[in-house]
Amino acid sequence: MIRVSFIVSIAWMVGFAFAAPAPKDPGRACLDLQPYGTHKLAEDSASGLAGNNLAALPTGDREFAGVKFQVGEKYLQLGSPHFRSERPEKIEGIKVGRAFKKLHILHSTGYGSSPEGSVRHITDGTVVAEYRVKYEGADTATIEVVYGKHVRDYWFDKDAPGVTGSKVAWEGDSDAAKRAGKQVRLFLTTWDNPKPGKRVVEIDYVRAKDTPAAPFCVALTAE
Repeated sequence: MIRVSFIVSIAWMVGFAFAAPAPKDPGRACLDLQPYGTHKLAEDSASGLAGNNLAALPTGDREFAGVKFQVGEKYLQLGSPHFRSERPEKIEGIKVGRAFKKLHILHSTGYGSSPEGSVRHITDGTVVAEYRVKYEGADTATIEVVYGKHVRDYWFDKDAPGVTGSKVAWEGDSDAAKRAGKQVRLFLTTWDNPKPGKRVVEIDYVRAKDTPAAPFCVALTAE
């Protein structure tokens, strides 16, 4: 009887091992930016220039440069001293609520490509914004957005330089850019999380001071 019970127990444990589901891979999660949006894609820029918008950007579940994003009606537009209408210097408390290995950022900036010496020129290497990652507990991490490395002016022409630490994720048109013989573009920056096993509670998006930049973020995907 003891031997039979032992065999039954072993069989049950083996069966349980095969039947137990493997831990679920959380995969990619598109963060919802709509509750924090400060500007609409179809709305002209706070610069006041008619036809200067992102209306041509496809919305919904989209893939850019191999990464899936969720693009909504609104996006996160930070301020600039050259805007005619005010936008915030920071957007706080973007909810995450999970651990992740990488953060994919679809973003760009207004201004920067004017000739050197202009009040709207931005020198390569200038930090124009930060994403402040807040983990469960008191730990934080900072993702710097560097001009020339991660983003450049979203208006560009065929002679415009690229970036060294990101990819061009989307190119399109706007009426205002076309009038100037230019197009518009967004960049994909991917950040490797130094604490991939720790839950991230929220992210703040903050504009750097003393720069003409008008940074904006269209979508975030945690992986």
